[in-house]
Amino acid sequence: MSLKVPKAQNLQLFKDGYKHLQGLEDAVLRNIQAVAELSDLVRTSFGPNGRNKLVINHLGRLFVTSDAATIIREIEVVHPAAKLLVMASQAQEAEMGDATNSVMILAGEMLKKAEQLLIMGLHPSEIIKGYELASVKALAELETLSTSSLPSPPTKSTLATALKPAIASKQYGYEDQLANLVAEAALTVMPPNPKNFNVDNVRVVKIMGGSLSGSKVVRGMVFGREPEGIIKKIKKAKVAVFTCALDIAQTETKGTVLIKSADEMLNFTRGEETHMEKIFQEIADSGVKVIIAGTAVGELALHYLNRMGIAVLKVLSKFDLRRLCRVVNATPLARVGAPTAEEAGFVDVFETTEIGGDRVTVLRQVVEGDPDFDDSTDGKAAKGARSEKTRTATIVLRGATQNRLDDLERAIDDGVNVIKALLKDPRLVPGAGATELELARRVEVYGAGLKGLSQHAVRRWAQALEVVPRTLAENALGGGEGNEVVSRLWAKHETSGGEAWGVDVEAETDGTLQSTEHEILDSLAAKQWAIKLATEAATSVLSVDAIIMSRPAGGPKIPQQSGNWDED
Repeated sequence: MSLKVPKAQNLQLFKDGYKHLQGLEDAVLRNIQAVAELSDLVRTSFGPNGRNKLVINHLGRLFVTSDAATIIREIEVVHPAAKLLVMASQAQEAEMGDATNSVMILAGEMLKKAEQLLIMGLHPSEIIKGYELASVKALAELETLSTSSLPSPPTKSTLATALKPAIASKQYGYEDQLANLVAEAALTVMPPNPKNFNVDNVRVVKIMGGSLSGSKVVRGMVFGREPEGIIKKIKKAKVAVFTCALDIAQTETKGTVLIKSADEMLNFTRGEETHMEKIFQEIADSGVKVIIAGTAVGELALHYLNRMGIAVLKVLSKFDLRRLCRVVNATPLARVGAPTAEEAGFVDVFETTEIGGDRVTVLRQVVEGDPDFDDSTDGKAAKGARSEKTRTATIVLRGATQNRLDDLERAIDDGVNVIKALLKDPRLVPGAGATELELARRVEVYGAGLKGLSQHAVRRWAQALEVVPRTLAENALGGGEGNEVVSRLWAKHETSGGEAWGVDVEAETDGTLQSTEHEILDSLAAKQWAIKLATEAATSVLSVDAIIMSRPAGGPKIPQQSGNWDED
């Protein structure tokens, strides 16, 4: 009989301050619990009736939104396992721009189902194997569920129809108006080959006041300020973009100048003035009619620019400056001086208009087919250049409060991303939770036919998919009624041709509807990515069996001052 050697007590493996959690209880179930917490947080914000969250970030900025991507970006998640889920949903945001909430909910639900299996004694590797099998099967079945696709080339009405479900999940009740605005803006900037559609060309400018019905689409780039000088409107102009201040250059070191007479005093300032005039005269001689300044514009500079008939617009955001450079095809210059032919851009229309009492500046490129298109420029070269012009459209949003405008902008952002996704892959699947329930049914049947332990995981994965229609129903009709609706849906999906039955959030009949008849359709690609990323996030959390956390870096904390301490 072998002798039991006693283990050494307090064997120290790590430095002081390390946390080491190991085993099923401490690591796996704890991780699942953290992920479930996070997914429950955003679960109530899912769907058209999703509740808003009021988030105040570390800078004290206030957000009132039901957009999962914004919520998780603004709350700082520190739990390592929950961070995996956040990364998965950020990957979905980067890839599709929509369905971020689905990823969080699905992954959270998959882990909750896995928890039951782990407690029953199944090994995590069996569950992971089952989940991967189920995911592959579901993605294969998803291909067969596509009922229609976006026609090519898209029209305003077909685009608006495809956008409505995505926008309704953020701004329920306003989806018709917003979908029309987004569709109109997208068609304005649609390149000859729709696959090259650039999301950046649809801009949003928020102007406080009025109501949503006062919003409209303006062709070109809109800036919410007037030009600095007296020139407000120019057509067919050369543009120079400067990132530096248009002002008298200040020396880096301080100098003292001794002035002995009045003449010297006058000459001292006149030297600077003539130097400035020379610079701006050079700029004017190079044919530049519009200057875009990235920072301050000095009074003297403005005086000369007004005299030479050059319009000046201040654009303080460097991102806007970059976009503007792309639209007018100019190079941003870091020094004040005449631009070379390659560095200067060209704009067809630079004008100031009034929108709802606010004066705004519009920069616009005109292409053939536009109402103010003028074919006076001769030569084929000009025509060739004209066809490659970057078109932009700006949706000017009106609303009563800043928070409302921010939320409308997020809905529009989602809409534009959905268009981009649909132009790459035009297939549409039934929405309103119908696709998820149908996939759950088919994967359940597939799981029942499998041998081995992984079949339990496959069936749990199928049950997890049911969370989408259930959440939609619960958020719209309350918990008790939600259960009823889901069981009615199961019954309808069992009949032949019942693939498109989904949740009716308005509960006009029995809480279910044919999603294809009501034109509630979702992008197939977004669903595909959501399922893929949610399964990956769930399996990566399940495959963790120990958490080792080192002590956070940084010196001792500064003691908090009590209220009665003085400044010193």
